[in-house]
Amino acid sequence: MFDVGSFQARTCSGVSRRSFLRLGSSLPLALGMGSSVEPALAAATARAKSVVFVFLWGAPSHLDTCDPKPAAPAEYRGPFGVISTRTPGVHFSELIPQVAQRSHLYTLIRSHVTTAPGHPDAGTVALTGFEENPKPVQPNFGSIVARHRGRVGNLPPFISIARGTVMDGARRIEGYGGGTLGQLYDPFLAGASELGEVEIPALQLLDGLVPNRIDDRRRLSRQLDAVPRTLALSGFDRWNQTYQSAYKLLMDPRSRQAFDLTRESRQTRERYGQSVFGQSSLLARRLVEAQVPYIQLNYSRHVEAITPGFEFGWDTHIYNFEFLQDLHCPIFDRAFSAFLDDMHVRGLLEDTLVVCMGEFGRTPKINNRAARDHWPPCYFSLWAGAGIEPGRVIGESDRLGEHPKTDPISPLMVGTTIAELAGISSQDRAEINVLSGGKVIDGLL
Repeated sequence: MFDVGSFQARTCSGVSRRSFLRLGSSLPLALGMGSSVEPALAAATARAKSVVFVFLWGAPSHLDTCDPKPAAPAEYRGPFGVISTRTPGVHFSELIPQVAQRSHLYTLIRSHVTTAPGHPDAGTVALTGFEENPKPVQPNFGSIVARHRGRVGNLPPFISIARGTVMDGARRIEGYGGGTLGQLYDPFLAGASELGEVEIPALQLLDGLVPNRIDDRRRLSRQLDAVPRTLALSGFDRWNQTYQSAYKLLMDPRSRQAFDLTRESRQTRERYGQSVFGQSSLLARRLVEAQVPYIQLNYSRHVEAITPGFEFGWDTHIYNFEFLQDLHCPIFDRAFSAFLDDMHVRGLLEDTLVVCMGEFGRTPKINNRAARDHWPPCYFSLWAGAGIEPGRVIGESDRLGEHPKTDPISPLMVGTTIAELAGISSQDRAEINVLSGGKVIDGLL
């Protein structure tokens, strides 16, 4: 039997796996690989072979990060100073100096608007382009890419990095998964601790099966021998598509390695920072290298900024300035800048799209608790890679940061642009009935 894996290993010596896939589509057909060629063909037509959607869940204050207003009255501008970016005339808050110095790697948009005012309904709009009501809930952008692109080897096509389903308190984001496309296209969940220990919830059924611990064949064999008994006790019907994906992942050494952060040097892991978001960002980079089509990298699983026992999200109704200064912005600045550096140096930005944004902004006028509340009418995003010209600013907010001065950009436009760059044409979208009425963000393309 022909061993595709060993053939690729021999053929790709000294050549990246992505470069191998660019050699053309005739090879898989000649080798009789059948339907496995379809994902490769879909990827070949895309500017973005992978998409990383960095979801700043809870919504960061645009005035205190990427759209400061130093000339506004004190009750708007806040206590932080501004610094120059590498883009002439563009300034950021002093809280994110490393991201500011990498503005030559991305394009900034300052004119986003959304329709939903609260969590988690705004999360659904941010991840699908549509409100959760009226039903049915539309699919996550990642589910659309997964439906079009298909599986790459034994790795799932859509992976959400958080320590569980993304939530607001006890309620999940309705648009977290497949929606009208079905549960088959829900994300595969994975998370990382601040120490870089990768957690895969689907493996909890198979107690003790952790990717970076399964490197001994005899130990693996003993653990897998216990699986039938475990399944009998739990009920085979619960071992659904998700668990089967986890099982296939564990049986494939190359797939397991993508989740093993211990393969990175201590220096690299420290550069990303000893935080959940830092180590999750490093995991996202490894998944890009493993050619996962869509990765949703979540800054926190929950929106809450002050609730004990939760990761700290960006929902800073109180202590906005204290949290941003001492926690959120230092973590984000360190991890996201390290991620951009790695993606750039390794050549991954050439065919990977990186989108970084929250679900809305925060009130330009400071509230009576010396913090900022929800603000759907204006917020920002950062876009890098996939041929997007970097070092630019698209859109502009007014002098107080309350509303766009230029044409507003909606979440549906975000999703449509992602789809277009991922090689999902308007005809493709119409055929599977997704992103109806969406337009691309012309300034990006």
